[in-house]
Amino acid sequence: MPDMVALSREELHASVIDPVAASMNFLNEIAGRFPAAISLAAGRPFDEFHSVSDVEKHTQAYLTHLRERGLPPAQTRQLLTQYGRTNGQIGDLIARMLDVDENIQVPAAAVMVTTGCQEAMIIALRGLCAGPDDVVLAAEPCYVGLTGAARILNIEVVGVPESHDGLRPETVREVAAATRARGKRPRALYLVPNFANPSGVSLPVARRRALLAAAADEDLLILEDDPYGLFGLDDEPRPTLKSLDADQRVIYLGSFAKSYFPGARVGYLVADQPVVDAAGRHTLLADELSTIKSMLTVNTSALSQAVVGGMLIDSGFSLRTANQAKIAFYRHNLLTLLDALRRYFTGTPVRWNSPSGGFFVVVDVPVDATEELLEVSAREHGVLWTPMRFFYVNGGGTHAIRLSCSALEPEQIEEGVRRLAGLLLR
Repeated sequence: MPDMVALSREELHASVIDPVAASMNFLNEIAGRFPAAISLAAGRPFDEFHSVSDVEKHTQAYLTHLRERGLPPAQTRQLLTQYGRTNGQIGDLIARMLDVDENIQVPAAAVMVTTGCQEAMIIALRGLCAGPDDVVLAAEPCYVGLTGAARILNIEVVGVPESHDGLRPETVREVAAATRARGKRPRALYLVPNFANPSGVSLPVARRRALLAAAADEDLLILEDDPYGLFGLDDEPRPTLKSLDADQRVIYLGSFAKSYFPGARVGYLVADQPVVDAAGRHTLLADELSTIKSMLTVNTSALSQAVVGGMLIDSGFSLRTANQAKIAFYRHNLLTLLDALRRYFTGTPVRWNSPSGGFFVVVDVPVDATEELLEVSAREHGVLWTPMRFFYVNGGGTHAIRLSCSALEPEQIEEGVRRLAGLLLR
């Protein structure tokens, strides 16, 4: 009998053995081994907001919408059961939502509907970074989905350190200049301006305008990721960078995972930048990127698009209106987490930030927040958290952890912080 094939792990692509990706798998694995532990690590939405009955209700709303447009039954059936247009069939509905909620005016053709926001990131990175010297700048600490996508594509990510109040334009300029000095071309800047994952930081409006000016000076496109913008602690308007974008420098990345439900796996990117070829022909960047999407997922699930489209129709194209209960719940949870931290850790070496919204709080701890410590935390104290070192490109965050408050009842948050105090103050 011939020997079985055995592959060398070291000969597989770097993304397979990426330590950050492996660490995120470790979080899932340890949660599975300690199911009774309270997870202050999970950044997913709260389960009770999701109902299977909504799937049928919103699908029917979308079908009614198609009939009211005068589509014959055969064409309606085809829209839900066939492959469909690569860039999606609800771009017009998403464009209306962006106008209503975010004061973003773009044509429907500029909207690509993707299989989650993760696909939108991969498409944008692949489309923009054409050569080996093209790199992406990213606010650091950085969401691991972006760094993981770049690793798969062999694209270098250069961290731009955040300050306590977010990314600063002068730091962007310094990092861009240093990157060019070593022969690389900074192509784009990735950031989450509203209640970032993992830092929780939200940029002041003046800073947003200054970053747009810095991007123009440095000839950078901006990849704006905005999954948490609805969930501020107050109703203060926080304009997206895209709504302030006067020269079409911003590619806007969105998702319905937090505002609707993650199982739909529907995201989108808005790429209204003009593209001109050698013959002078003008197209939109979204159209050019469709070739990449066609080789990734062919098209986004028509059934998922129908569910999301029906939700948008039922909500009057306003996610803010549709999410009032979620907004109130997540506000209460964040305040509960911050209050618990004050009660258990005031007067100790433990420090934390106070985000003005979102799902996450960063806690500075007097110990090395390793995976081994997380194992002890789960096994002996029954609480999970995320090491901040996962969110740094070239090291950092060793004495910090990220806490999430989105997936829990308030009482669980309180108990989770009490258990965390047992670990850190022993």
